[in-house]
Amino acid sequence: MNIACIQMDIAFGEPEKNKQTVVRYMEQIARNVDVVVLPELWTTGYDLARLGDIADENGEDAKTFLSSLARAYNVHIVGGSVAKKTERQITNTMYIVDRNGDVVCEYSKLHLFKLMDEHKHLQAGETTGIFSLDGVTGAGVICYDIRFPEWIRAHVLHGAEVLFVVAEWPLVRLHHWRTLLMARAIENQCYVVACNRAGKDPNNEFAGHSMIIDPWGNILAEGNEQETVIVANIDINEVQDVRARIPIFADRRPDVYKIFEKRD
Repeated sequence: MNIACIQMDIAFGEPEKNKQTVVRYMEQIARNVDVVVLPELWTTGYDLARLGDIADENGEDAKTFLSSLARAYNVHIVGGSVAKKTERQITNTMYIVDRNGDVVCEYSKLHLFKLMDEHKHLQAGETTGIFSLDGVTGAGVICYDIRFPEWIRAHVLHGAEVLFVVAEWPLVRLHHWRTLLMARAIENQCYVVACNRAGKDPNNEFAGHSMIIDPWGNILAEGNEQETVIVANIDINEVQDVRARIPIFADRRPDVYKIFEKRD
């Protein structure tokens, strides 16, 4: 499975301009890969104060746009995330679209990041990010979610072999980004495909450094801090091979872990 991450610089609060950027990159790369991954909030960036005006009504615009691209280029798309607006709330929502243009998963960010005021403008999600593409089980999570290893492990225990992470991770915490991603790959013996944004907005500078990591924790591809695309080919058989060599899932002791629940 050949995977590309579009590490784009997101125009602040300009969905149409950002769609044009995605189209430009898709024209360059999409016919040579199986899966394309976009970053978090790729339509608006963190223009949270204006989401009431610029968020996507029921995500319909994003779904139509991504489905059209998927069919046109015969490619699966892990559609980063967009601000989805309903009558009751706005969520930070990821759409996974298969090469037929069908939305196979919708996941809204579970853990809101208060340091960037997400809790003031967004509603947290309450569903999982499990999906399947070409017979490969994947899981989608969004940015701050990677700081919660129990959430990632829950997806892996339910079959995830590839973890897709979409983010707007700040440059000031680049070390955390790289370390956490490698840790999630090693401890879960899975591939990690992480697409971060590049560039700046009025309040933050972002880290870039999108990464594709194998189940041993080896970095197969990594971006720099500029707008770019990274590509790597993953062999899904490697997941089971690594898990057979070091059988951490067979050696887990959930019967004993429950001792903490009894104490509580």
